Amino acid sequence: MERGRIVKALSGFYYVDSGNGTLTQCRARGRFRKERMSPLVGDWVRFSGSGAQGMVEEIEPRRNSFIRPAVSNLDALVVLASGANPVTDPFLIDRVAAIAGNQNVPVVLCVNKTDLESGESLTRIYRHAGFPVFPTSAASGEGVAALHEAVRGKTVAFTGNSGVGKSSILNCLGFSVETGEVSEKLGRGRHTTRHVELFPLADGTCVIDTPGFSSFDTEQMELILKENLQYAFPDFAPYLGRCRYHDCAHLSEPGCAVLEALAAGELEPTRHASYARLYEAAKEIRLWEHKQP
Repeated sequence: MERGRIVKALSGFYYVDSGNGTLTQCRARGRFRKERMSPLVGDWVRFSGSGAQGMVEEIEPRRNSFIRPAVSNLDALVVLASGANPVTDPFLIDRVAAIAGNQNVPVVLCVNKTDLESGESLTRIYRHAGFPVFPTSAASGEGVAALHEAVRGKTVAFTGNSGVGKSSILNCLGFSVETGEVSEKLGRGRHTTRHVELFPLADGTCVIDTPGFSSFDTEQMELILKENLQYAFPDFAPYLGRCRYHDCAHLSEPGCAVLEALAAGELEPTRHASYARLYEAAKEIRLWEHKQP
């Protein structure tokens, strides 16, 4: 058997790169379905076969994994946002950041289209919350080199709501990705990524391009129980364990250290508002229906 990494999944086929310059198109053994474990882009696998056809035999242990988009073994998640058309709602960023945080995957925020709008509000919010933030312009190239340096040598996924310039930023980093003009009426791109694919760079960076925020829909919140949601907000960390009640939900309880920090301006109001909104969704989770990829 050979060892390789899945770089694309499409229509039941898994394309494995073993480092020899060619991709092997593989099917997965039926036992994976019985074990309720599907191969994901980013997986390191053992596969058999000859020539261009093969079979995935083993999936090596994952460091992390996600259902939507179906990716694994990330070193960081790059979330693209914009203060221009279309303006990104902070809740979209927080929702994805919570999902990543629950898997212990660091989040890097790229605020794009600074040539049209500075994105100063988003930049301030997330720098205050402790995230690395890179204002960029795919049109002028501003900030792209700094973003590239931040992800150099890592396996990262790029995601963002349609129209924020994700494909344009990827092109600036050296890829050839289909782009589309933003619809003035809808505020979204006409063309978006239709599948998940890993692109290697010569410097050792691996970029997994994914569909937009719609793929991180509210069903994905099933992966975060309400008791664990607080730990998915890294800016809450200094205050956890300091509340009057050990089971504090950080919503309206007296003696809550998180709420005291919020009132003192130490936490961003939009971050706590997103937490409260996600907490309400997490309360609906039924533990016995909890599923893993």
